[in-house]
Amino acid sequence: MIPNPGKIWCVGLNYGDHVQETGRQVTEHPVFFLRVADSQAGHGVAIPRPSESIKLDYEGEIAVVIGKAGRRISEADAWDHIAGYACYNDGSVRDWQMHSQQWCPGKNFWRTGAFGPWMVTTDEIPAGTVMTLVTRLNGTEVQRATTAMMIHSIPRQIAYASTVAPLAPGDVIVTGTPGGIGAKRTPPLWMKAGDVVEVEVDRIGVLRNPIVDEA
Repeated sequence: MIPNPGKIWCVGLNYGDHVQETGRQVTEHPVFFLRVADSQAGHGVAIPRPSESIKLDYEGEIAVVIGKAGRRISEADAWDHIAGYACYNDGSVRDWQMHSQQWCPGKNFWRTGAFGPWMVTTDEIPAGTVMTLVTRLNGTEVQRATTAMMIHSIPRQIAYASTVAPLAPGDVIVTGTPGGIGAKRTPPLWMKAGDVVEVEVDRIGVLRNPIVDEA
């Protein structure tokens, strides 16, 4: 997989149903935040629920792995800069995420961002392929969407991020989660020790991680 990505760009609020459930507005430009490398966990690795919170939430997503460097990449050229795709779970510690208007703390707890189970290269997933994303918690489906439902397309995300800073091989863009997050359910659905969370993308496979309490 990608053992030490230089940059992990994450897109927020990129599906209409998720924008609606959060009570926010669709934005003209992609909403980006960054994750650090040691907030990542591999396929099958336990995601630790930190002792500081019980509000650990799932966010099934599709990760784009950059294969060719570039700066100010045009949307027309963006597909040529992709090496492949993986499943992603942007595990979020919601109360820490909402401590302020900056989401960074709740998005960077140790090993809460699961990534895998492998990278499927672009020769198997051609440019513009519509992929279906499903998240399950303990076998129950909690999220479902397709890439056709994205507000800001994958090429748009690459163009925007590469304007800010050059993209390098191994950099990752995590493309956003659909509606159905645990925080917006009644009652809220938080992940707890003993749970198993799965993110499946039809052209990629299934990313599976158990939840444990951090020692």
